[in-house]
Formats: sequence, C-alpha cells, structure tokens
Amino acid sequence: MAEPADPVGHREGPGALDLELDPAARAFYLAVVAGGGWVKSDEVRPGDAAALDRLLAVGLVRGLPGGTFYSVVSPRAFLGRAGGALRARAAELLRQADEMPALLDELTQAYEAAPRSYGLRPGVVDTVTDRDNIRHRIAQLVADTESEILTAQPGGDRPADHLAWAMAQDVPFLRGGGVMRTLYQPVARTDPATSSYAAAVTPYGARIRVLDEDFQRMLIFDRKVALIPASADMGSAAFVCDPTAVEVLVEMFERDWQRAERVAWGSAHSMPDTGAVADRIARLLACGLSRRGIASRIGLSERTVAAHIARLRQEYEAETLFQLGWLMRGQGERGAGDC
Repeated sequence: MAEPADPVGHREGPGALDLELDPAARAFYLAVVAGGGWVKSDEVRPGDAAALDRLLAVGLVRGLPGGTFYSVVSPRAFLGRAGGALRARAAELLRQADEMPALLDELTQAYEAAPRSYGLRPGVVDTVTDRDNIRHRIAQLVADTESEILTAQPGGDRPADHLAWAMAQDVPFLRGGGVMRTLYQPVARTDPATSSYAAAVTPYGARIRVLDEDFQRMLIFDRKVALIPASADMGSAAFVCDPTAVEVLVEMFERDWQRAERVAWGSAHSMPDTGAVADRIARLLACGLSRRGIASRIGLSERTVAAHIARLRQEYEAETLFQLGWLMRGQGERGAGDC
C-alpha cells in the first residue's frame, strides 16, 4: 500500500487560490464528509492519494497534529478566508498601480518632451525615405498604440526578416489586450513566411483575412495615425496625422474587411489551390498584360509570375509570349472581368 501524503505537509488556507477540483478529489471529499468529516491516514487507499494531495493543496483538507488524521475544512469558512486574502491582495495591487505613475514620472516627462520622429499634430503628413527610419517610426507607433492596429498588406512574398521583426512587436501588443486586424491578398497564403506569421499571431487574437481584389496598402494606429506608401517602389512612406484623411482610410479598410474571406491559418485549408493562381495568370496574359503588369495586378513577384508563364508556354507549346497570348485568347474571353 502506497504511503499517503504527509498530513503535516499540507498547504491550508487562502495562500492556495486554485480551486479547480477533479472528479476524484470531489468524490474523496464527499466520502470523508459522509464518514464523519475525518479519516485516519492509514485508511487512505493508494488510489485516493492523488485526490488527498489535491485537497491538501487547495486547503479543503488539513492534517491534524500527530500526522494520523485528516479532517475536512468547511468550504464556507475556507472561502471566507480566501476571499479576505484576495481582497487584501487586490488592495495591494491597486496601491501599487496608484504609485506607478509617480515612480516613472521622470522617464515619462523625458520621453514626452523628446522630439518625436513622427508628428501627431493634426494635419501633419511626414514623408520618410530611409527604410531603417521607417521601421523605427513604426516601432514607436506600435509601442504607443493603446488599443487597435489595422493593416492592409497587398501582395505576397513578404521578406521573412520583416515578418520576424513584425512578430516581435505584434505579440506583446496582442498579449496586452490590443486588437489587430490585417488584410492580405490570396497569394499571401502560398508564401511560407507570411502563412507561418499568420498562424503564429492568430492564437494571440490577431484577425487576418484575405481579399481577392486590389486595395490600398496602409497601417493605421488607434485611428489617429496612418502610414501609406509615398512611392511606387515602396522606398518611402507617408505618416498621416490629419483626422479627416485617417478617417477616409479607416472607412476604406472597413469596406474591404467586410468583403474579405476568413482563413483558418495553420490548417490544411489555409493553403489555396495553386492551380487557381496559374489560371488567373493565364487569363491576365490572354488580356494582353505584361509580366510586370500581371505581377502588379495580383501581388506576386515577377519571378513567381515568370515561373508560371514558363509552365504555360510549355503546356501550350508556345515559343514566344505573343504566341502564348494568341493561343490563350479563349481564356481572356472567359475571364473578361480580370481584363
């Protein structure tokens, strides 16, 4: 017979606040109550040892002096003591919360007095051309954001280092109760780095949808500051603090969000049929778009589009791009909405 837990080594009272009891612990407690409210240590069966340990840890059973008896504790009396301990702890936490602003007052004043690398004055539009400076300003905005970040990221093939950098900022924001919604185009689902990022942040509460349309690239912080591209090559960015302009961007995002598709990131269903991507490239090619035009339209890199076109040329036995477009002219008629 296994030895039961040492009655003297129990943790009784309000120090143990985890009240979750499994069925075995509940059944053992009820059995001891039915037997008079106490049990000898040598009468505890080996199968009940784990249940007894759990009740001792919670504080609903205590070991009597001498180590030969266990006695049940009144749940009502225990809750009274535990409630008092919780209220005392809550009062201490509230006191600490009240003291925190004073403890950080010097640092707060220095931070707020320092020249900001982005303006929060109404009407300000600040254009930045240095990529490192853009990243730094985004990091500042994320750190200062209190409740919500909206992002629209058309295209695919996002650099893995950019996503790792985003992950380091986004997870703490989400853990702190922040709300984050992101829009991608369907091609992002075929990019391993992007889909891995989405699968990693959604368990923390991030919501990420896909929209099979062209939409404006943007980041919006607390509906006060927006970031949009300031050049076609994405080499510069405009930080917008004008309330009217930001409101317009928010409305654009919300309209796109309502039309977007939910995705179970991380599941097998999150990966789209790559044949559908190839079919759309074929339709756009039949419409007369160039490789660069197709890449811009559906948000893929030119290299990825070139690989799809190479397979199509092989399938249609076309020697030139013009010949391929001619052979695929029927695709253009079927996909007239893409032209």
